[in-house]
Amino acid sequence: MTSLATAPPPYPMRTAQEKRTAYLARLSQLRSDRSSWISHWSELGRHILPRAPRFFATDRNRAGDHKYGSILDNTATRSLRVLSAGMMAGMTSPARPWFRLAVPDPDLVDSHGVRIWLDDVVERMQRVFARSNVYRALQQLYEDLGAFGTNATLVLSDPQSVIRCYSLPIGEYSLQQDYQGRVTTCYREFERTVVEVVKEFGWHNCSEAVQQAFRNRAFESTVNILHVIEPRADQERRPDSRAAIDMPWASVYIEISGEADDKLLRESGFQTMRVLAPRWGTSGADVYGISPGMEALGDIKQLQQEQLRKSQAIDYQTKPPLQVPQSVRDRSQDILPGGIQYYEPGSTIPFDQVTANGGVRTAWEVNLDIGALLADIEDVRMRVKRTFHEDMFLMLTMADNRMTATEVLERQEEKLLMIGPVIERLANEALEPLVSITFQDMLEQGLLPPPPPELAGTELTVEFVSILAQAQRAVGITSVQQYVNDVLAVGATRPDVLDNVNFDNWARSTAHMRGVAEDMLVDKPNVQELREARAQAEAAREQTEIAAQQASTVKDLSTAPVDQNTALNEVMNSLAGTPAEP
Repeated sequence: MTSLATAPPPYPMRTAQEKRTAYLARLSQLRSDRSSWISHWSELGRHILPRAPRFFATDRNRAGDHKYGSILDNTATRSLRVLSAGMMAGMTSPARPWFRLAVPDPDLVDSHGVRIWLDDVVERMQRVFARSNVYRALQQLYEDLGAFGTNATLVLSDPQSVIRCYSLPIGEYSLQQDYQGRVTTCYREFERTVVEVVKEFGWHNCSEAVQQAFRNRAFESTVNILHVIEPRADQERRPDSRAAIDMPWASVYIEISGEADDKLLRESGFQTMRVLAPRWGTSGADVYGISPGMEALGDIKQLQQEQLRKSQAIDYQTKPPLQVPQSVRDRSQDILPGGIQYYEPGSTIPFDQVTANGGVRTAWEVNLDIGALLADIEDVRMRVKRTFHEDMFLMLTMADNRMTATEVLERQEEKLLMIGPVIERLANEALEPLVSITFQDMLEQGLLPPPPPELAGTELTVEFVSILAQAQRAVGITSVQQYVNDVLAVGATRPDVLDNVNFDNWARSTAHMRGVAEDMLVDKPNVQELREARAQAEAAREQTEIAAQQASTVKDLSTAPVDQNTALNEVMNSLAGTPAEP
């Protein structure tokens, strides 16, 4: 009987040639959809990050060319660096926890074993991030988002570091999204040398052109390659198969040019989408995002123009055009400061200022007031910095590590609320998929501890506890804290009003919103045991105090004189009905 894993798919599979033809046809369509963005990205790159874009094959190995000719004022570039560093410090700082795992079941939240296991897993994942190139890739991700509004980062399994990230330059990839706005397709065009292609994909998978180049020892010749990552059609996969070619996401490498109509360099797949494709913001159904760089582009270009005019004005005043007498034409003149000009006795002095028309003088009087220009330059710089949120991110990067999310909120509440949608989008489109991919790879490589039995069949969720994520939640903390303070103030005169507040829930909810580690909190059952033990200890202490007080009273009575008898004897005699001695 044929097993499900080896059963044929319900529809005929396409041949390698048919797949290659379909991939190249879709690449052409994706290029067409992307074409309207290229001129905008090119302009952004020219004025902010000249070395970032890769739009054509000729661009990909010429990063060393001088490309900064359009930048006369680097305010935008520096502001972008601040934004990137601020996002790194505020969202995914390597120096502090920025995420944690949680369970949706409230009955499991207070399980000590579950919390310890989740904290252990998070700690292991953070070590994986630190050992791999994740943080370098995230730095590039934030930079691309600030400049171009879109980033694509490929996350692949790695035997040494568990995962490895590949930041794709803008212009090297084309994206497509589904009807829910999630990026599900990435077509990446890149170049590799002949020797790299043969080593990576194998001799028999290469085209005849590549094989011939290798035979001719043209090892450094380049080959244009297309990497396709897209959902695999149901009719082309066996859903119950674990083979790479039957996984939900296809991963296919092909040669874009050359005699390879009947070959694919490699065909495999992924269980999940392996390309992180966050956008700073989107408009309507646009696949590619908008950015602060796009908003500031007009100011950036104005800044370059004003810097050029300022330099020209200064040049006119320091080295103006000159009127020189014909008598000194074609003579070598040294008119720089400190220069020496020689002349023969009796000849016309080249720089004679005595005669009315003699000597060297400026073509026109240049006395430009550039004060207004300097003021406008400073105004434009401030607009660029505000567009990139430089003031807020400088506060984050320069703040002491002891600054809490509440303090951040108090200082920059309005600005934090403005980038709230960006933080939410980053969490959904980049950080949460990154955590999920890493968890899955660690699980497959046996790098996670055995989970507690009560977690069987439970789906984990990701919660972010970075400075910016906490600051977004701190709005709720502030209102709750104000309410509790008001209740405590009234409770000083009306203690019964305190019965309206569940202080246990308040303490745990506040700790959760502030990102306090789970191992810092005591389990609810243990809290109850501590309270019972404290109540018993308090009752025992009260009994001890009462006994001690009674003993002290007896001692005082026994030593107090009453007409030669002690007070204690007087009491005892009275109780016994014996009259006291006279």
